[in-house]
Amino acid sequence: MIAALIGSEGLNGSDPTRSFSRTRTPDHAWGLRNGASCPVHAPQKTWRTLKGCNIANRQLIKERTPTNICGMTFEAFPVEHSILAPAVAYRVSAGRARIFYAPDLVFIRDRASALKDVKIYIGDGATVTRSFIRKRGRALIGHAPVRTQLMWCAKEDVPRAIISNCGSEIVTAEERKRTAKVRALAAKRGIEARIAHDGMKVKL
Repeated sequence: MIAALIGSEGLNGSDPTRSFSRTRTPDHAWGLRNGASCPVHAPQKTWRTLKGCNIANRQLIKERTPTNICGMTFEAFPVEHSILAPAVAYRVSAGRARIFYAPDLVFIRDRASALKDVKIYIGDGATVTRSFIRKRGRALIGHAPVRTQLMWCAKEDVPRAIISNCGSEIVTAEERKRTAKVRALAAKRGIEARIAHDGMKVKL
């Protein structure tokens, strides 16, 4: 098993063979404060912000360098999200299956390369249509709306999207309404989209 997301409660009783950290923010990395029973892979800029974590087996993932791990290929792509917690997204390939996992971002650097031949985009659900992007000096921080991410998928020929890390605009809405809204936005762009839920299984 691969734990691609480690939240503030750690691995929640699971026993993964590998884990991957993409930023130091609490919902993604603070579960590493007490260490991990498996190798943890992360880019150098993430390791620099995780100095307080007692991790015995630290593995470096170089950005834009495909790395074979457990029969799958991982490639970290830089994304804009936060000044204090630099982030990457992961493109994961196995055979002809390819996904792109980016649950927190404003935009993807070199988006065309990142999404090339991707079958499923797993994206940021902090907001559906309203802007949640702010400026700090010259840097943009925050979260791109789902609507914008679906536009990226359409432009790069990604046929399916799954929305994760959902914010209040999705979480507080009645289930049928929130699902219908996301699916309608996707359909306008010729994409199939779903909202992630616990226990969700997806065929590639």
